[in-house]
Amino acid sequence: MKPFYHQPSLGLREKMALNFLPVWAAWVKRQEPPPFDVAYACMGQGGELFGVAERTGALKVVDASSSHPTSFYGFWQRECDIWNPGSKVALPRWLFTRCNQDLERADVILCPSKFVRDSMLYNGIPESKCVLNPYGVDVSIFKPRTAVPEKPRFVCVGTICLRKGHQYLFRAFEKVRKVLPAAELICAGSYYPDFSRERKRWEGTFTHYDHLPQTELAKILQEATAFVFPSNEEGFARAIVEAMGSGLPIIATHESGATTLVDDGVQGLIVRARDAAQLAEAMIKVATERESNQKMGEAAFVRGAKNNTWNDFSDRLIRICQQQIEQRQLRGK
Repeated sequence: MKPFYHQPSLGLREKMALNFLPVWAAWVKRQEPPPFDVAYACMGQGGELFGVAERTGALKVVDASSSHPTSFYGFWQRECDIWNPGSKVALPRWLFTRCNQDLERADVILCPSKFVRDSMLYNGIPESKCVLNPYGVDVSIFKPRTAVPEKPRFVCVGTICLRKGHQYLFRAFEKVRKVLPAAELICAGSYYPDFSRERKRWEGTFTHYDHLPQTELAKILQEATAFVFPSNEEGFARAIVEAMGSGLPIIATHESGATTLVDDGVQGLIVRARDAAQLAEAMIKVATERESNQKMGEAAFVRGAKNNTWNDFSDRLIRICQQQIEQRQLRGK
């Protein structure tokens, strides 16, 4: 896969990863590893590894990087039907089948956000299997800004697509500019094919970076008014935690995973998904109420970065696995 990671097209990278999956799966099936305690897999990629784990009695852990497959597919397809009729969810249905199978076989489902956990419970996954562990941040790169900028500047990081709600963000920003003509919106991320109809309308209305190294992203975040992320479905956007590490107020939806670390009015503002008007109001509010902006940014840094580095994430992960192994031993399994 390595050559394809350097290709500019996100669609091509995903397609090739799926094409190579059977090769990797066949290799895993043949493995006879030494004794191990935990089999850890991303959702949809655990089947063969879990087969190996079941031969040895190892704990089977799924990292649920998105919501439950039923919610994931349904939320995404709804946006395709509304904004780009005829387009389909880009991931094949067989991958969602694998995701469902992994969730059923797993002993532990790591949920990076409250939204992911809620979606699991809603779709019938036992609560006892779901454990919350939000993503961390690299505090050596992402550091808090020194002041609220004079010019309103909003940042959104993520693939520009229907699932992540850019169609609502751009409509919201259109409303913001009527109140704050000097406001700027910066979006970092490649365009996804499902955004083809929307793209023509909004190109040129915001500053676009197809890709930003983390060091460059950190500089942009330090000069921002707020981080905005109106996703309709997400696991937990890593960029949210990076923005919190940069001392920014967060404007985001529950579906983005933000409510895991952001309380409405404390570390930022939580808005309804698919509501451009409320999103615009929130953006105007954080841009015009500078004292509140500063306080929310400081609170975001404390909640998102303090005791939430990637080392903290991995420490929590190890503790979760150790506790689950001990519980299995007590049950005599």
